Amino acid sequence: MPRALPLPRPLWGWPSTKAVVTAGVFITTLWKLKFFLNPSEVSGEAPKHTEPLVVLVWKWPSKQVPSISGDVCRELYGITGCWLTMERRLLGQANVVVFPHARLQPGRDRLPTERPPGQNWVWVSLESPSNTKALAGWNQTFNWVMTYRQDSDIFIPYGKLVPNQSATVNIPRKTNLVSWVISNYHRTQKRAEVYKNLSRYLHVNIYGKANKKPLCKDCLLPTTSKSKFYLAFENSIHQDYITEKLWRNSLMAGTVPVVLGPPRANYEQFIPADSFIHVDDFGSLAELATFLKTMNSSRYRQFFTWQKRYSVKVYDDWRERICTICTVYPSLPRGRVYPNLESWFNT
Repeated sequence: MPRALPLPRPLWGWPSTKAVVTAGVFITTLWKLKFFLNPSEVSGEAPKHTEPLVVLVWKWPSKQVPSISGDVCRELYGITGCWLTMERRLLGQANVVVFPHARLQPGRDRLPTERPPGQNWVWVSLESPSNTKALAGWNQTFNWVMTYRQDSDIFIPYGKLVPNQSATVNIPRKTNLVSWVISNYHRTQKRAEVYKNLSRYLHVNIYGKANKKPLCKDCLLPTTSKSKFYLAFENSIHQDYITEKLWRNSLMAGTVPVVLGPPRANYEQFIPADSFIHVDDFGSLAELATFLKTMNSSRYRQFFTWQKRYSVKVYDDWRERICTICTVYPSLPRGRVYPNLESWFNT
């Protein structure tokens, strides 16, 4: 029986055992390095984006649409790697699509029938549940929510206090006791009832459309700043629903807010306990009125101690709010859809 011929030997010879082991270690190292550099492939986390995050705004939240051309997030707010667009033809390229509730009407607005893999949809609202209708039409639709509530995926408050150690106490000159700016007055609202009863004990200077004394944009703060106290009454009572009535009309104006809204403890999550007066602090509105009318100057100044440590930032540009999505994007949960948006928001 003929002997089997030996296999042809490569010109460079057979690799040594040491060389084989070295090559194996090198390949293993490269394999591990791959997952070290791309942990999302094994952990399920969002991949790192080297290109700008594309945020498509389906409809702009306000009626007036500002310019969003160019790198507005970086130019206006120092937020890099974020590109805003309203061009629906770019739907397939968008990482995030923003849907403002106030601009959507179930049954009339047609959302995309399909979403590209990995794309996330955001439901946006700054209104309270009392003023937000037709939520059931959007169940099983959105991955993230963006609201004034602290438990939102993307938290967008109406305002906040920012550290400012160099700030000094600045109390504008006062010419009257209490003021209130109100545009939509409805007798069924809690704030209407409280105002009606409070006005029996003290005079309130009322401005706004409801009293046929509208204030121009630049007239608001100079007007409210002349009052010692401002009625920062919310149109409805809900957790975290603390609007510009507190931040802009009162604190930024340099007057002491008398608040009607969620419980005091909720307000104290946003502002110091000694910076405001809560309607619920008193057993009756007569007691509240007496407290306001008899306050001496020393006690009054104590309400402005916060100014030594903080200044007020008001969020009034939707571009800044939407750019915020890019800053929190890496930490947002993946693969989730809100099954019952109405139930979550009304909780």
